[in-house]
Amino acid sequence: MSKLQTAVFGGGCFWCLEAVFTRMAGVKSVESGYMGGRRPNPTYQQVCSGATGHAEVIRVTYDPDEISYSELLDVFFTVHDPTTLNRQGNDVGTQYRSVIFYSSEEQKREAEQAIAEIDASHVFPDPVVTAVEPATEFYVAEDYHQNYYAQNSNQPYCRFVIEPKVRKAEKVFAEKMRS
Repeated sequence: MSKLQTAVFGGGCFWCLEAVFTRMAGVKSVESGYMGGRRPNPTYQQVCSGATGHAEVIRVTYDPDEISYSELLDVFFTVHDPTTLNRQGNDVGTQYRSVIFYSSEEQKREAEQAIAEIDASHVFPDPVVTAVEPATEFYVAEDYHQNYYAQNSNQPYCRFVIEPKVRKAEKVFAEKMRS
């Protein structure tokens, strides 16, 4: 049995990423939070101001015997636009930047390799701007942000922004989704 590992991704609103990754087989937990900024213990309102330097991120705990870090990267790059700087749809600001926070040299290498392959494939018309940075302190977001989509699926943001990402992941990664 493998030791569980963690991955940290930022790609717009953490609600979107959380909703997708919680459905992935091999993923044991997903927490929404903040990373990469200067302010200790930031609040959602402080992060939304853009003044903390933190990004909205998810921390994924996964079993590498069931899903690899490379497969997590595939999901990450499929469900958000890694070519827009500090923006995902109508969510604009550095707190919504595309970023991978690595916790090992292997994660760093795999993330950089994935970006190079995506750029070389020209799957996107513009180059990938996803930052690859060492993980720093992870601050868990407020309780009402955890499992947001599952608890608020009828909210307009959930129906029109998150749900299409979930459906795309289900279509592309059907074999890796929980039943």
